Amino acid sequence: QLVESGGGLVQAGGSLRLSCRAASGSSLDYLAVGWFRQAPGKEREFVASISWSGGNTYYADSVKGRFTISRDNAKNTMYLQMTILKPEDTAVYYCAASTAKMVRDDEITYDYWGQGTLVTVSS
Repeated sequence: QLVESGGGLVQAGGSLRLSCRAASGSSLDYLAVGWFRQAPGKEREFVASISWSGGNTYYADSVKGRFTISRDNAKNTMYLQMTILKPEDTAVYYCAASTAKMVRDDEITYDYWGQGTLVTVSS
């Protein structure tokens, strides 16, 4: 089970850091992880992913250069640092994990999902 945190309201141009940790008794070890988001009235879309070792990352074009995905396996947590936020980044952000060593943007390759955390960017 995955638990997201760190969402909230921020002005355009601001920053937020989302966290995703494995619930007690679970572990992110050896799991590739990623972030997706779903804006109101839209389908869920891929944001970023990172391999189980942390050595490989992959980003959607819409966030490249603004968002950074990382992980701290010792803390059983992964992060999404979001900068230069735009109103169009407003969405519920979901973390997901896969038993594969590395995954990208295909939702079907993810095995576990969090409940989501809301990010609202005001103009």
